[in-house]
Amino acid sequence: MKEYNVAVMGATGAVGVEMLKILEERKFPVKNLKLLASERSVGKEMVFSGKKIKVELLTRDSFKGVDIVLASAGASISKQFVNDILSANALLIDNSSAFRMEKDVPLVVPEINPEDVKLNKGIIANPNCTTIVMIVPLKPLHDYGKIKRIVMSSYQAASGAGAKAMAELEQQTKDWSQGKELKVEKFQYQLLFNLIPHIDVFTENGYTKEEMKVVNETRKIMHAPDMQITCTTVRVPVLRAHSESINIETEKKITVEKARELLSKAPGVKLEDDPANKKYPMPLFATGKDDIFVGRIREDFSRKNCLNLWVSGDQIRKGAALNAVQIAEIIVKEGLK
Repeated sequence: MKEYNVAVMGATGAVGVEMLKILEERKFPVKNLKLLASERSVGKEMVFSGKKIKVELLTRDSFKGVDIVLASAGASISKQFVNDILSANALLIDNSSAFRMEKDVPLVVPEINPEDVKLNKGIIANPNCTTIVMIVPLKPLHDYGKIKRIVMSSYQAASGAGAKAMAELEQQTKDWSQGKELKVEKFQYQLLFNLIPHIDVFTENGYTKEEMKVVNETRKIMHAPDMQITCTTVRVPVLRAHSESINIETEKKITVEKARELLSKAPGVKLEDDPANKKYPMPLFATGKDDIFVGRIREDFSRKNCLNLWVSGDQIRKGAALNAVQIAEIIVKEGLK
C-alpha cells in the first residue's frame, strides 16, 4: 500500500492529540509524520506508533514534501497558511470554519456525502462538531422519508471550546470543593453548575454563529438548500461529548419501529433505545467512542410525520479528529492523492 507524508497542524491541541491517536489506531499508511504547532510547543515530544516525534514550528516552509495536512489550529491560522499548503501540492483537510461555506470546497461527512471528496481542489473542510453529531443519525432517516424540517437544541461539552476550556471546568470543580473563588476565562460565566445559552458570537438575526453553522452546513452536506432548520446551542458542564435533542418532520411517515430499524443498520450510529431498562444515550458513555449514540426515539404527537430523537457523540473524536481521518482514508482508497 502506498504510504503518505502527513502533517498535523495544531498537533498539541485537543483535536490534534486525538488525530494522532486515531491515525495510529486505524493504521493509516503514514510514511513520515510532521507535528506542527506554535512557538510555545516547539521541541515538545509526542509519541506515535512507539516513536517519539518532536513538535516543529509551523512556518510557510513546513509543507514541502507533505502529501496530506490535517489542520486543527483555528480558522485564522488555516487562512494564513493555505496558499503555502497548496503551493506545496499538499491536500488540506481543515477542521476550522475557514473554508466550510466556500463554493468550491467540499464539506464532508464520510457516512453522508463521501462522493463530494472527489470535487476537491486542494481543500476539504471538516464540518462543525455540532453539525456532525446531528447529521450522522439523520442521514438514514432522510434517505427513507425526506426530512423537511429540523428543530434541534444542543447540550455541548466544554471540549467544544478546546483543551483549556476542559481544564477550566475541572479547575472550577476542584476550587468549588475547596471553597475557593472560581476563575472564569474561557466562558462568559462559570460553567460549573450552570448552562450557558451562548456559543460563539451573536449575529444580527439573534442566532449565534454556532447555530447558523448548523443550519448552513447541514444544508450544504445534505445537498438540501431549502431544508428548514432551527436550533439553539447551549454549553453544559460536561467535559466531553455533545448531546442534542432533535425533532424532525418528514414528507413520508417514519414509525418508531422503522426508525429503529434504519438506525440500527446505519454506519457511524449506535442505537441505544431501551428506556424501560434505562438505556439511552449519555455523554458519559459516548466519550471516547467513534459512533453517535441515538435513543429516546418517539413520535411527536403534536404534529404529523414528526419524530423526536436524543443523541450523544464525542465532539473530539467523530465531531472532529475521526471525521478528518476518515476523509483522508477516502483519499487513500480512491487514489486521489
